[in-house]
Amino acid sequence: MNYNEDLEILFSTETIETRILTLGTPKITSPIEMFDKSETKQQFISDSDRIMLDVHADRILSLIRSGKEPASFELAGPRRKIFFDASKLKCAIVTCGGLCPGLNDIIRSIVLELYHRYGVQHIYGIRYGFQGFIPEFGHNVYELRPDKVVNILDMGGTILGSSRGAQDVDEIVDCLERMNIGILFTVGGDGTLMAASRIADTIFKRGLKISVIGIPKTIDNDIYLVSRSFGFDTAVDVATQAIKSAHNEAEGYPNGIGLIKLMGRYSGFLAATAALAQQDVNFVLIPEVDFDLEGPNGLLAALENRLEKRKHAVIVVAEGAGQKYFETDKVERDPSGNIKLKDIGMFLKNTINSYFQSKNMDVSLKYIDPSYMIRSLPANANDHVFCSFLGRDAVHAGMTGKTKMIIGYWNDCYVHVPMDSSVGKRKYVSPHGKLWHAVLEATGQGPLKNPQ
Repeated sequence: MNYNEDLEILFSTETIETRILTLGTPKITSPIEMFDKSETKQQFISDSDRIMLDVHADRILSLIRSGKEPASFELAGPRRKIFFDASKLKCAIVTCGGLCPGLNDIIRSIVLELYHRYGVQHIYGIRYGFQGFIPEFGHNVYELRPDKVVNILDMGGTILGSSRGAQDVDEIVDCLERMNIGILFTVGGDGTLMAASRIADTIFKRGLKISVIGIPKTIDNDIYLVSRSFGFDTAVDVATQAIKSAHNEAEGYPNGIGLIKLMGRYSGFLAATAALAQQDVNFVLIPEVDFDLEGPNGLLAALENRLEKRKHAVIVVAEGAGQKYFETDKVERDPSGNIKLKDIGMFLKNTINSYFQSKNMDVSLKYIDPSYMIRSLPANANDHVFCSFLGRDAVHAGMTGKTKMIIGYWNDCYVHVPMDSSVGKRKYVSPHGKLWHAVLEATGQGPLKNPQ
C-alpha cells in the first residue's frame, strides 16, 4: 500500500534537497545502447525527467504563483551515457542490519543487471555486513556471478550474511581502494544508510571516484521520503496468517483473546496495514497513537466490554507501542546504536491476565510473536518484482556515476533520493491520515484515551 502520510509536515518545510551528486560527466555510450538491436529498444531516461514530491494541484500552483519551483525527484532508470567503463569496473555489494525478505532478490537483480546488461565481470559480495571490509575479522569476499545467484530467489536471509554495529569508515574506504572498487551497493536500514553517507563523504575527501548507492531496507516501512520499502508486502502477508491463527484461537474458547506483536519500533505501518488486510482485529496499538490501559476508556475496559458482547477479541500491537509503561532511567542500546525497546507484548499479556484475574473472570489468552519468522522468510511474488526493479535501477544509477543516493519509490515511480535528505529521519503513520482512520473504522476500537 502506498501511503505518503507525512506529506503535510513534509511540504510545510519547502526545504527538501533533491539534487543528486555525481562523480563527473558521463561520456561513455551505454552498452545497452550499443548492443540493444531489438525492435523494442530500451527507453533511456534523462535527468530532466522528474517526479513531483507533491501531487496535490493546489499546493503545486501555490508554489508556482509564489515564484518557487515545486520539489521533484530524478526519475530512476538507464541513461544513454554512463560514467564507468564496464569492461574495467569492479563492484561490491554489502547487506547490513537485520534480515528482511527480499535481500537475496536485491543481490540477484544487481548481479544480473551488471553482468548481462552492462558486461561487468568483477562483482564481489562483502561478507557479514561492514565487518567484511575490516581485515581483523578475516571474512573472505564472495565472488558473485550469474550462476551463483540465479537460484537464490526462494532462499530467505542473505547469501552474503549480515552484521550489526559500527565499523571504522576510514578502514572501509581503505578496503574499497585496495580492491579498486568503482561502485559500492549498500543494502540496509537507516543505520546502514547513515554509514553509507559517511563512506561517501570520506571518498569525496580523498578525491576518489567511487559511487555509493543505497537500497533502503526496513520491514517497518519507515524510511523517510520512501513510500514503500522491500519486504513490507511479504511481512503483511505473513502477519495476516498470524492474525488468522490468533482469531481462530480466540473464537475457539470462551473469552478467548488473541494477542499478536508485530515489528514497528517507531512507526506502526505493519500493524495498521496487516489489520486492514485481515479484518479480524479489534484493537490495534501503534507507537504514534497514545493509549491508556486503566480507566473507563482504557484498553482493559474496552477489552472487557468486547468480551462481554462477543466472547472473543484480537489485539495487534507494534513493538514500539506503549513504551511509556516501562522505566526509562536506564537506556540500553543494541550494537547498531538503537535503543532496546521493552517487550510490550509480554507486558500486555501479563497485564491483561492479571486484570481479568482480579475480576474473577476466566480468559484464554494466546500470545503470538512471528517477528523472526517474518524476517527470515523469502520474499513473496510482489516483493520479488519490486526488488528486481530496485536492483536494476541501483545499477543504472551507479553506472552513470551518481553517488550518495538511494533508490526510492515515490508516487508509484522509482526515483533517486539524496542520502542526506532521507537518513536520520523517519516516516510515521499520521493519526489524522487515511490509513489510521481506516483502521479505526475496521476495528471500531475508539480512541482508548481517558478524558484529561
